[in-house]
Amino acid sequence: MKHLFLILYIAVSVLHLVASWRDEPDMRKKTKPFLLILLLLYYLFAAKSPSVLLILALLTSWLGDVLLIPKGHKWFTMGGIAFMFSHLFFVLVYCGQITLSKLNPVVIALIAVLYYGFSLLIIRSIRGNTPKSMIAPMCFYLICNSTMNLFAMMQLLSRPSPGAAAAYVGALLFYVSDCCLFLVRYGKKPEIIFKKHFTVMLTYLLGELLIVVGMLMLQR
Repeated sequence: MKHLFLILYIAVSVLHLVASWRDEPDMRKKTKPFLLILLLLYYLFAAKSPSVLLILALLTSWLGDVLLIPKGHKWFTMGGIAFMFSHLFFVLVYCGQITLSKLNPVVIALIAVLYYGFSLLIIRSIRGNTPKSMIAPMCFYLICNSTMNLFAMMQLLSRPSPGAAAAYVGALLFYVSDCCLFLVRYGKKPEIIFKKHFTVMLTYLLGELLIVVGMLMLQR
């Protein structure tokens, strides 16, 4: 069954990406609600001992997807809140694999500065087109995603392995996706992102898949 759900996830992802490439909003809306549910089902059947925290991370990601389907600042904010919880659950998942004694505080601090600094640059670049009431929440959201990435890197440094590497690359792609989404939604020149929503969703879908695959590898 796990292979069936993985194939279905890939197939529906391809349909969604084709719709994004062709800029067909109706098909994007029809396929989007199934994406993370299929990935969750793949994880449930593939994991020997499914992590409740990872299940919650995928469920809140799915909720964020659904809430982002309607247009409007209200729905965008609600979707962001759902994804913030997703990042929190991912952080808690990574915490179980981290050994603090194996980490160099200076290296971690430098990585944190890079992520948080780039997040502030993204927010600064979209301030002109973003409602003032949304600037602080969007900044906080990118900080949450940056923190999730930081913990994914700490997991990799603490437990070097293909699984931890896959999970980190997935987290990084998730971060890239969110940065692209902000630039597409509120940037002065959204066309700077190649094919707009196609790039947003390609990095997001691949990122979520790599996180799941990476954590499955770490369970073995």
